[in-house]
Amino acid sequence: MTTTNTVLGSIESDQLGFTLMHEHVMISASGLYDSYPDLLGSQREERAVAGLVAAKQAGIDTIVDCTTFDLGRNVPLLKLASQQSGVNIINVTGWWLDVPRFLQGVSVNQMHQEFLRDVTQGFRGTDVKAGLLKCAADFEGVTPDLEVMARAVARTHLDTGLPIMAHSFPTGHVARQQIKIFKEEGVDLTRVKIDHCNDTTDTEYLEWILDQGCYLGLDRYPGRNVSPHMRTVTMKRLIDMGYEDRLCPSHDCICLAVIKENPDGTMPDTHDFARHNPDQFLYIHRKVIPDLKDMGVSDATIEKLFVTNPRRYFFNV
Repeated sequence: MTTTNTVLGSIESDQLGFTLMHEHVMISASGLYDSYPDLLGSQREERAVAGLVAAKQAGIDTIVDCTTFDLGRNVPLLKLASQQSGVNIINVTGWWLDVPRFLQGVSVNQMHQEFLRDVTQGFRGTDVKAGLLKCAADFEGVTPDLEVMARAVARTHLDTGLPIMAHSFPTGHVARQQIKIFKEEGVDLTRVKIDHCNDTTDTEYLEWILDQGCYLGLDRYPGRNVSPHMRTVTMKRLIDMGYEDRLCPSHDCICLAVIKENPDGTMPDTHDFARHNPDQFLYIHRKVIPDLKDMGVSDATIEKLFVTNPRRYFFNV
């Protein structure tokens, strides 16, 4: 591929730059931003733009916004945030985990056609085209509904050549099920990234994923359950094992989400996710990269993690 789609149009490989491969400008329910915007707090657009302006000033050129329809994708917000910050935003088509009852029984081919349209024509009512494909499974494994979405994403990959990212649950080795489906559908596994892999320190399982040809999304910082430092220790182990060419660190940061009232009736200033990571898109710059350097990781390897690997993943070069 010579170009990839962003919310402001296509870009070439040399425009990708320093890239965070799994982030969110906003998560909510589908349509919530338009119907119940006050649940997201005041100055919504300004807060979204401010987080990306800070990212751009720190040298972040591109983020992959992994917000699907069922996570509340809002194309006008993404366009505004990109225009005002100067950060490239690559958005996804596909599906996360929320498959409502009215979609149960929809076929793989039906969803394939919908996802294909998002790539070739643009999201409905816009000219913005998806630059990446997403499917998901979590602690329940690949349920029948999620298998429909995974196979539809796989077939869209075959038609378009776009890479795939898969939300996964490493504690349950769920990528084994997801990769089996991809193999059955004929997916090029070198164009697949299995995400949230730094929710575990099980390098034997992570090595198995890498040995299938996939990339690893080490994309939960600071994360929960596994400490931020141990997440970086695991990354260093994988680098030392020779896998630095297929590792993609990121945050899974969320700028905007529903702000929930405190038990005493007062309203907090921001949502739960932001309180857990007040550094937002800058946590890796402030904490992870210095930690890697203290462990002896070279600038050349850090360049691979954030520039070369994303470029290879998107452009297959």
